[in-house]
Amino acid sequence: MISYKPLYQTLKKKGITTYKLINSYGLSRSLIDRLKHDKPITTVTLNDLCTILDCNVEDILLYIPDNIKNEKKPGGEM
Repeated sequence: MISYKPLYQTLKKKGITTYKLINSYGLSRSLIDRLKHDKPITTVTLNDLCTILDCNVEDILLYIPDNIKNEKKPGGEM
């Protein structure tokens, strides 16, 4: 799973609000909603966020392994 929790920490550190992302940088409200709910975004959007915030990818997202994929299914299947 991808979490965008680091994005909100980076926004706070940079003094930028989601309101400013929408009104000054032209990001859509639906994109902000996707980020809030950890839904997929494009690499173009990821690049835009890194450019706007002058940061690295790890300042925007965090990969959390999905434990379900690592557990064995009944019958020994993976």
